[in-house]
Formats: sequence, C-alpha cells, structure tokens
Amino acid sequence: MKVFVQIPCLNEEETLPAVLKSIPREIPGVDEVEILVIDDGSTDRTVEVAKELGVTHFVRHARNMGLARSFADGVDYALLHGADVVVNTDGDNQYPQARIADLVQPIIERRAEIVVADRQTQKVEHFSRFKKVMQRFGSWVVNKAAGTDLPDAASGFRAYSKESLIRLNVVTRFSYTMETIIQAGYKRLAITSIPIETNPKTRESRLFKNIWQHMALSGSAIVRAYLMYRPYIVFASLGAILAVLALIPFVRYLTLLALEVQGDHIQSLLIGAILATGALLSFALGVIADLTRINRSLSEDSLDLLKRQRYGR
Repeated sequence: MKVFVQIPCLNEEETLPAVLKSIPREIPGVDEVEILVIDDGSTDRTVEVAKELGVTHFVRHARNMGLARSFADGVDYALLHGADVVVNTDGDNQYPQARIADLVQPIIERRAEIVVADRQTQKVEHFSRFKKVMQRFGSWVVNKAAGTDLPDAASGFRAYSKESLIRLNVVTRFSYTMETIIQAGYKRLAITSIPIETNPKTRESRLFKNIWQHMALSGSAIVRAYLMYRPYIVFASLGAILAVLALIPFVRYLTLLALEVQGDHIQSLLIGAILATGALLSFALGVIADLTRINRSLSEDSLDLLKRQRYGR
C-alpha cells in the first residue's frame, strides 16, 4: 500500500521544513510513504527548500489557482503515481503530522473511506469565541446537508482512499472541504473523524481576508453543493412555503366576501395569485433541477469509469 502526503503551499519556505521533518516515513500497514508538494504560485523559495529536504514529487502552478484546484491537481498526480491513500495537510504547520498514521488507520482497516481530523476547535486558543461558534454552526449545516456527524467539517487535515477520490469531483474554486463531505454523504461513502490537537499558529490564513468573507464563501459552497445533489428538497420546501403563504390572502378574500364587507379586496386576490404562481414555479424548477441531477449522476458514473481507466483500476 502506498500513501501520498500532499502539501498545498503558497510561500511556505519558513514553515515547510517543520512540516516535512514531522511527517512519518514509516506507517504500520503501509509499504511506501511519498511526499508531494503542490506549489500554488509561490514567489519565495518554497520549491527549493522542499528539494533541499529530499522532496521529489511536485505539482507547480505558474500563478495562484486556489486551494480547491491545488487539492484536485495533487490528487490527480498522486493517483497517477500509484497512491492507495492520499493525506492532505497544510504547509503552515497547523496540523500535527505525527498523527498521519492514526489518520490513515481507519482506511487501512477498511472501516472508512474518508477520515477527517477534528481540531477540537473549542480548545484552540487563537480562535475567537465568535469563530468557534461559527465553526460549530458551519459543521452543523454541513452535517445536515450531508447526513454525516463530523465535529469539524472545515478541517483540511484528512485522508482519502483511492476509491473515494475516484468517486468525488471538485467543482468549487474556494475550498474543497465542505463540498467533498456533502458529496461523500450523498454517495454513501463511509466517513469518520479522529480528534487531534493543532500546533501553535504560525500566520494568518491566506484563504480569506476576514471571517465574514470566509463565512460568505463557505456558505456559498455549501448551498451550491446541496443544490447539486438535493435540489428537490430546496425547491419543494420553497414551493410549500409559498403555497401556504398564498392561502392567507385567498382565505382573507373569501372571509371578507362571506361577511359582506364593503370593497372589492382585489389586492388579496393579486397577492395570493402572485404567491401561488411562485409556488408553481418553485415546484417546476424542482422537477427540472431533479432531472438535471439525474443526468449529472449518469455523467458522473461515466466519469468514474474514465478515472478507473486513467488510474489503473
């Protein structure tokens, strides 16, 4: 069994040595451990430092492409070079690389296809109270959408089996973490988590400028992924709400008519008609979106076959 540990990097020459030195080179049940550095447009000596420390596998972007693209390109490289398990960590040394052995163990034992490290965000000292609340809320939303029970859905320290990576498809540009969990939940892949303690903070995140941007981008990724795989729930719920709201002005009109209250009360009929039309449109969009989902599922089945041929399985 071969494990690839991939490290997306953007100007990580200062912290990368600590990351590389702490990655275990021997793991029980694993024959080979390879390290892959994904240079996402670095302008410092990230690549040179990695080469000096013995790294031989690289994926290089001429300009910054973002975390999701870096993850996808790294996975493609790892699978093409015979990876059975791909571990994703960070170049800022946030995660304890020594726990990689624990991270891959559920996959080796065939108890899971994906293992996500739980940072135990409530214990992270440099997280503000607001950020801790938002992290917990975000994980709750993702778990509801995916049908999972992960305490830290945003964690980027995780391990994937080859089978899970063949079946998953990254389409977002911001971050793959939320999207892959929702996809995995929909595709019935076994997911579990292990608790870890993070290393001291080395720098600010480069994925977003502030917590508000992070919330907006994460929320958008969650909604998009949910609409991709469960659109009927969204549109059916919206249609049901609009239908109930449409009843209110209709009932008001009939009540006033029965009581012979003066006036034509045509405004109630207009509001009710508008809401009822919105409900019908929502139901129609739900049907169309569900048909699109079915078509995408068939396309993904074909893509799975192409991936198995590409990666020799």
